[in-house]
Amino acid sequence: MNNRVNILETQPEAYKAMMGLEKYIASGSLTPTHKELIKIRASQLNGCAYCINMHTRDARKLGETEQRIYLLNAWRETTLYTPEEEAILAMTEEITLIQNHLSQVTYDAAKKLFDDHYIAQIIMMITTINAWNRIAIATELALD
Repeated sequence: MNNRVNILETQPEAYKAMMGLEKYIASGSLTPTHKELIKIRASQLNGCAYCINMHTRDARKLGETEQRIYLLNAWRETTLYTPEEEAILAMTEEITLIQNHLSQVTYDAAKKLFDDHYIAQIIMMITTINAWNRIAIATELALD
């Protein structure tokens, strides 16, 4: 049985603030597929089983294929992803593994495909899922 802190119960205002980010992202123009690819890939990198489980299930409900989900951690080795998705996945990896920074090469590749508003939304989605991953891992959220 998990005996770690429950953020929703002990810090409802902090949880509400996180949900505010989710509502902001939901109101933006990121496609549902882009959102779920970001959430799954960041969660894979962070080792967050709770979020991987949730977001792969959500992606399948949106029509994402099993093959693309299974190969997401090797996306560079396939031709299953669009140039836009590849740019988003590269950004997700570099922002999640921030010690190497978001490279100018990756940023410039994204800039060729997206306007500033979409890039800002990508960055906010990546930032938000990384925060959720850290909460889930630190509090040992159980899989449902």
